[in-house]
Amino acid sequence: MEQFLQVGVISSTHGIRGEVKVFPTTDDPSRFKKLKKVFLDTGKIRQGEERIELEIQSVKFFKQFVIVKFKGIDNINDIEKYKGKSLFVPREDAVPLDTDEYYIADLIGMEVFTEEGRFGVLKDVMETGANQVYIIDSDIHGEVLVPAIRQCILNVDVERKQMKIHILDGLI
Repeated sequence: MEQFLQVGVISSTHGIRGEVKVFPTTDDPSRFKKLKKVFLDTGKIRQGEERIELEIQSVKFFKQFVIVKFKGIDNINDIEKYKGKSLFVPREDAVPLDTDEYYIADLIGMEVFTEEGRFGVLKDVMETGANQVYIIDSDIHGEVLVPAIRQCILNVDVERKQMKIHILDGLI
């Protein structure tokens, strides 16, 4: 399981005083109001640089974006280099899940099985108005879209990174 969960991506700067526009990747953008800190993925983790912890000073909302001001970053030049970088929270600070809800980060890469055996690997989750759709890279059928509904998703085992599904007639 992932120890850090993505909550947003810095899309651009906002003004000259170090504020940024964040595109939220969480179901509830208002959760930014409750966050005290986030971790910025600088894109240099492979080079030994860890995620940078940033304390949130203020939050406001503009259209689909969250405008965030970080404590100690008061100049556009200090934050501009992080455009396109992701913001994370530790799993323990994530929004609690209800029954049969899962963090997308835990689903990506899961092995998917049907009643007949291995089917493929879940490679992405698409958000639609009605329900999520799981994009599965099938060993035989290529890319298959499976709606995340009770009739199709029979079991999810986050610990074992496995999912059992039922393919409805007409999906493949």
